[in-house]
Amino acid sequence: MTVAIVQFGGSNCDRDAEQALSHLGIDAELVWHEDGLPEDVSGIMLPGGFSYGDYLRAGAIAANSPVMAEVRDAAESGTPVLGVCNGAQIGSESRLTPGAFTTNASARFQCERVHVRVENADTPWTADYDEGEVVELPIAHGEGRFEVTDDHLADLNADDRILFRYCDEAGNVTDEANPNGSKENVAGVAGETENVAVLMPHPERISLPDIGGTDGQGILRGFET
Repeated sequence: MTVAIVQFGGSNCDRDAEQALSHLGIDAELVWHEDGLPEDVSGIMLPGGFSYGDYLRAGAIAANSPVMAEVRDAAESGTPVLGVCNGAQIGSESRLTPGAFTTNASARFQCERVHVRVENADTPWTADYDEGEVVELPIAHGEGRFEVTDDHLADLNADDRILFRYCDEAGNVTDEANPNGSKENVAGVAGETENVAVLMPHPERISLPDIGGTDGQGILRGFET
């Protein structure tokens, strides 16, 4: 198993992701986007950062990199693909998942720990959790507000493709617990197939016991399925 962590100009969470995956015994390889995907790739991670300085829109330039055509093909063939923070923005800009991530309602960069509630525990990315379980994860973004049309949101709800919602410590989904103004407190969604997921919080930053917790490990274990 080799997870390709795709690096773009401005990626800065790539080595964090490599360390977190390695800690779980998952082989991970840093791959520069111009080099394309390795032939033996068994998983793909789009890491956080500020690809191309977030010019135009966060993730918009990276989404047009030729490697993303390979990522889409791999996703369609069933390869696990996970986009985190800037990787989620790249994923949505690439139409791997519906909706878009735009400027936080506060118009400020939000860097803090938040709580999210597991909405669907029957996916590779959430199977380590129970439905309704509350997980603590860090966020660090200025354009993390999830927006989607009402029709697409209804489809996401009907198809159980919403993976996480921002909540308080007790699991209540409230406006006060929503750090960025995301529609219906959405923090992470699946693509048309459950092997693809994007989320704004950083599981790799809370996956090593000696640096603050392990709540994010379950998400990264999605690459093991």
